[in-house]
Amino acid sequence: MVCLGNICRSPLAEGIMKAKAPKDFLIDSAGTISLHEGEHPDKRAIKTAAHHGIDISKQRSRPITAKDFEIFDKIYCMDADILADVVSKVESENQRQKISLFLETLGDHKNVEVPDPYWGDMKDFEDVFQLLDHGCDAILKQII
Repeated sequence: MVCLGNICRSPLAEGIMKAKAPKDFLIDSAGTISLHEGEHPDKRAIKTAAHHGIDISKQRSRPITAKDFEIFDKIYCMDADILADVVSKVESENQRQKISLFLETLGDHKNVEVPDPYWGDMKDFEDVFQLLDHGCDAILKQII
């Protein structure tokens, strides 16, 4: 799960997916920038996840690395700019095939972006949580 700073959308997506996926799945999140590297998720993201019984408070922001393209089978990007940034880092067509927009998994939301709630309020975080929750369900349906 990849967003810009790895403090709002992608930590929420990571937490939701970890709560839903089989325990043997390797799930992580990253950002395309290192501005928040080592920081915990945004307090509003932590609070929103906790409201749904998911603890993301121990996650730490990190930038995406070349190793991620080797380790992970799928890399889901939260918006088109993030997708372009991640694609620019690949070294092969095989790596490129692993990358997609997160909401492409919802047939009626093709190419729709997960909005960044950072500049918003708690309602924006809740709306993003709901989008991510539905997206995680769709992803799991596709891969299991």
